[in-house]
Amino acid sequence: MRTDSVPDHLPSDAPDVPPGIRLGVVRGITYGLVSPPETIVPQARSVGAEVVRIYLYWSQIEPEPGTYDWSAVDAFLAQLDGDSADSPDSDGGVEAWVTVSSSSLWGTRRATDMLPPSPAKDPAAFGAFVGRLVERCRGRVTYWQCDNEPSVPILWAGTAQEYVAQLRVFAAAVRAADPNALVVLGGAPPGAVGSGREEGAVFEHIVANARDDFDVFDVHLYGDPYGIPAAVEACRALMASAGYQKPVVAGEYNGPVPFEFPQQAFAHLGPVVAASGGIIGGGLPEDWTAQTSDQDKLPPEHEALSALYARVGELPPELAMFVPGCPPEAEGRRHRWNCRDIVVRNMLALASGVRRTLCWNLGAELPDPGEGHGLMEFMFDKLKLMDYDESGSGELRHRYPAADTLALTARMLAGATDVRRHEVPDQPDVYVFEVDRPAGPVLVAWERRDGMSEEDKPALAFDWPWPGSSARAVDAYGAAVDTTVTEGRVRLALTITPVFVSG
Repeated sequence: MRTDSVPDHLPSDAPDVPPGIRLGVVRGITYGLVSPPETIVPQARSVGAEVVRIYLYWSQIEPEPGTYDWSAVDAFLAQLDGDSADSPDSDGGVEAWVTVSSSSLWGTRRATDMLPPSPAKDPAAFGAFVGRLVERCRGRVTYWQCDNEPSVPILWAGTAQEYVAQLRVFAAAVRAADPNALVVLGGAPPGAVGSGREEGAVFEHIVANARDDFDVFDVHLYGDPYGIPAAVEACRALMASAGYQKPVVAGEYNGPVPFEFPQQAFAHLGPVVAASGGIIGGGLPEDWTAQTSDQDKLPPEHEALSALYARVGELPPELAMFVPGCPPEAEGRRHRWNCRDIVVRNMLALASGVRRTLCWNLGAELPDPGEGHGLMEFMFDKLKLMDYDESGSGELRHRYPAADTLALTARMLAGATDVRRHEVPDQPDVYVFEVDRPAGPVLVAWERRDGMSEEDKPALAFDWPWPGSSARAVDAYGAAVDTTVTEGRVRLALTITPVFVSG
């Protein structure tokens, strides 16, 4: 049975995401910003992505009032041209998603060309910029997002009221330039909706006052993956409290990340967070910027983080696996965990009625990141699916295990129209999902376990109704799993690692 509470229908005239289920990826936050725009759509396609999200900055495109640099925009559009419905076995090409950051050295209250974006000094100037950008991409970009995570100070240096005002300008400009495009609300980070935390007030105000200024609600699914159904429901409940519903998508997800282990993180990351100026979770110093011209400047928390890395042998395993160059055993554990996580998060989100999920992130931000380790890198860098190779080609070619898992998940879900979770009587830790797709049903199953202490726990015998006379199974790592089909039931062994069963 379906265990989520997906709203039956949106109003008949409400904008909606295109039909079907699609998996996608995010291309970091610096596409064409600190280096020439690189090829990303073929790489995204290679990991199964049918949606590609990039960031573009006001200062990047309009560095001076009335002067436009379209190089990054046109490079991205050219890649979309090469991914068209004319190619063999095409599904019509990728959907493009652009997050527009209002960062500007001249046009915003807080001068920066990267982070944090802030309110425009002249809303009309910002609207004109957005209109020019969308017009250039008319019919090519499905989703336009107004900034990102407006409840996080390093991602929005303004109030909730100011975000609503700027969103209104943004939405009007998008709709005038491309009436068929969808406006996406700035993503809601973990805990921003339904948690009672202070940042939740930001989204309460936005949702209550921006009903007509966005088409799609974006929630970011980090943290405990088993909290995903509740997180999605909280977004719908918040909109319902304001008297409406919009489709919910997951513009970012992945794991594990260090803050999933708060006891260990709080015990060891305090000096690092303090050195960073407390930018994670609250404070933002007035003089804090991350201008692209300062890319070679070490972040203030560099020394504290380097000292932490030097103690990798003393760190609990929950944190050691995130340290660059950690021991092979820790690195292998994190890779396995990451692969499992991609399947788990997708299945839980899709069964909650989310029809677009975008994995963070496609690849490293820079071919040579140097030694400028910062807190955000420690938190999220190892989630990258690909990396630049060592040949100096400047292309993302090196694949991490999670890239293959995402590609496998996308293949198994190709053409999927519905995903349902089935509860197993007396076995609440057994997760079973049924996927409807034209090529025949897929069953996805695993046993929920502790990733640190129960990875090697003995397998659990499992059987489930099966329509065919035979079945084949593969786990999240791509390894074959023994199955048998007798008397209309498929039998296999379950572990912590998700298994895909198909005919």
